[in-house]
Amino acid sequence: MKNSASPPHVALLVETTRTYTREILAGVRQYLAKYGPWSAFVELRSLESEPPDWLHKWHGDGILTRTFTAKMAKLVAETGLPAIELRSPNLCPNLPWVGMNNGRIGQMVAEHFINRGYINFATYTLDVEPFFQERVRNFVTELNNRGYKCEALPFEGNGNESDWEKSQSRLCEWLNELPKPVGVFAATDQLGVRVLDACQRMGIAVPEDVAVVGTENEETLCTFATPTLTSVQFDGKQVGYKAANLLDTLMSGKSVARETLIESPGIAGRASTNDLVINDGLVRTAVRIIREQALSGLSVREVCQKLNVSRSTLERRMKQSLKRTPKEELLRVRFKEVERLLRETDFTMETISELAGFTHSHYLQTAFKERHGVTPGQYRQAMKS
Repeated sequence: MKNSASPPHVALLVETTRTYTREILAGVRQYLAKYGPWSAFVELRSLESEPPDWLHKWHGDGILTRTFTAKMAKLVAETGLPAIELRSPNLCPNLPWVGMNNGRIGQMVAEHFINRGYINFATYTLDVEPFFQERVRNFVTELNNRGYKCEALPFEGNGNESDWEKSQSRLCEWLNELPKPVGVFAATDQLGVRVLDACQRMGIAVPEDVAVVGTENEETLCTFATPTLTSVQFDGKQVGYKAANLLDTLMSGKSVARETLIESPGIAGRASTNDLVINDGLVRTAVRIIREQALSGLSVREVCQKLNVSRSTLERRMKQSLKRTPKEELLRVRFKEVERLLRETDFTMETISELAGFTHSHYLQTAFKERHGVTPGQYRQAMKS
């Protein structure tokens, strides 16, 4: 039996295998740093992990759970303890639920594409979870309300090797038939990575012909993909913090709201989406060449040679489509890489200059300060702090 003066004993049944769920735990920790402590049980878990064997006879005070199976839902209910659900209200309809506002997510992605000039849209969907369906449904509804149609392909498969090849072949065929350029909303980051893989197999230019936005901003998946995947951000820290606050309220004997929705902080832009849609085929090809080869020292003259077009024609058409000249686009791509290398590495400026396609590091440092108002060293220090 616990001492009445001891801190509450709380089980955190939250998987640790994903960026979002680790952020949930970080949010709980932030709450406890301010209002704790708890005696908290937490272990390395996947979503499919069985609940702890001791849970059915545990005399604790509360539970934070991301429930994946009916068995786990039953076990949590049988404890009779105050509990907050963090995954979906479907398996535990009697528990207060804290999670992301999936309805708003679909609207955000629609606005993201529309604001960049897209008129063709598609979704790659997964129907196993109602909240996946809600994301996509609100995306399509927002498009329809603005007068646009949307193609859809449901994911089919069970995860084995032959299924992977079969489903990817089907996805390749579908993507090849879509009108271009097209904005594709993937219900999850896993599906977004599949779309990018299919584009790579088919030689479809991303983001010039197919732009892709995933959901949940799972960092490992998004940064591993080729090109990297733009994704809707989840605010796991806010979810965890709010859930801990509500559980504290429940454990004190008070009631709480049945549903608490947390808004997305926004869309994390990466290489799978464009700043603007490019309807001019010549410019789309020029931009693809620049983004693929800018870091290798590509020149505007070489771009024109590859396209068999005059410099004046390319400059005029790129200004019309992008509001940027070919040289400005080359520099934009190179400086973006410089910024990444300053943030993520300790490379010298000579190395960064070489990796980003600049001939002289001195020129790079001068141009960087003119462009950003700070030296590369100051930028690096600011990013680290």
